Amino acid sequence: MKTRFASDRGLAGRMVVTMFLLGLLYVVFVGALIAVGVRALTVLVLAGGLLLVQYFLSDRIALFAMHGREVSPQEAPELHGLIDRLCALADMPKPRVAIADSDVPNAFATGRNQKNAVVCVTTGILRRLEPQELEGVLAHELSHVAHRDVAVMTVASFLGIVAGLMTRFALYSGLAGRRNGGQGGVPVGVIILLVSAVVYAVSFLLTRALSRYRELAADRAGALLTQRPSALASALTKVTGDMARIPTRDLREAEPFNAFYFAPALSGRQSIANLFATHPPLERRLEQLANISKQLGRG
Repeated sequence: MKTRFASDRGLAGRMVVTMFLLGLLYVVFVGALIAVGVRALTVLVLAGGLLLVQYFLSDRIALFAMHGREVSPQEAPELHGLIDRLCALADMPKPRVAIADSDVPNAFATGRNQKNAVVCVTTGILRRLEPQELEGVLAHELSHVAHRDVAVMTVASFLGIVAGLMTRFALYSGLAGRRNGGQGGVPVGVIILLVSAVVYAVSFLLTRALSRYRELAADRAGALLTQRPSALASALTKVTGDMARIPTRDLREAEPFNAFYFAPALSGRQSIANLFATHPPLERRLEQLANISKQLGRG
């Protein structure tokens, strides 16, 4: 379903390349398991079932996990008004609208397609942002919906789920002490652990790289839709700055959902390299928005 959000060939290209590499990795992984005599059918069926549940129920799962509640236009007229305007500009169906009672200033969008999408904002971000800033955040989230980012990332995470399950399978099924082919070689479980660890690490890095780029793509598309990149930059600066004032306990509760969020909820000092981050650095996002402002000839 097409919208008026700016097309992004870079995003489409990276999605294709990432999916190809993950598919290739998947073929190598299954081949390696078969080579050491492992019947991976049970694990694959289980992982496939989890993928289907996540794919078709992602909106409900995310809302439940983040304590979000759908709100009507009567309950949140200003929020609905902003989303109505943006959907009209983008020529896309209006998603369901939800609010999560959390002081962590953030927003997220989820759902496998535009018809099943939901956009959720926290009470913390509603209190902190001006209408134009909130509009920029909402445009960013609606871009994720338009580009079907949630569906793509769900499918992309499949291989990592399989590798993680295979690791547990090897640890708890007694394979760790079983010799390959009944000979005195390396235990089958050790081989599975090593292969699964490598596969998980590579798939993890690929999906994180795609996640960072899709955030930049959503910033760009949202800024071009509203024609106010400076408002989105202001929202990013406010949200990131205020995150430091949120209690550590609240941030730790939010951290598992960083891949969904407009800006990552981070507690304490961050020593993890950008290579493992779900979002690009704030400086990179602000630099892109500043360049868009110059292109548009405005601040």
